[in-house]
Amino acid sequence: MQDIDPQMVANNMMPSEPVHPGTLLKEEIEYRGISQKQLAQQMCVSYSVLNEILNGKRPISIEYALYLEAVLGIDAQLWIQMQADYNLQVAKSDRKINHHIREIRKMVAAL
Repeated sequence: MQDIDPQMVANNMMPSEPVHPGTLLKEEIEYRGISQKQLAQQMCVSYSVLNEILNGKRPISIEYALYLEAVLGIDAQLWIQMQADYNLQVAKSDRKINHHIREIRKMVAAL
């Protein structure tokens, strides 16, 4: 029987490039015709912080997810889950983390 590469199983497939939830947020506000400045004002946050989120330089925290929910009506849980998925995908593609995981697995297997 042929071994199946876990990366090829549909549930395990990852996009080649992780998509930060800020990118999706940027598309959403553009679709709604809301400027970054307007959204920042409505959320009562600084423009620079919002801009960093929209450009993938800052994560969407639980606090900001709740603010987005209040302003846009999009459930905070969705923003939090998208951020967690992004973080996990970035971590899984990190060579240093992968090396460390391989070392841990070797130690555990030797027990």
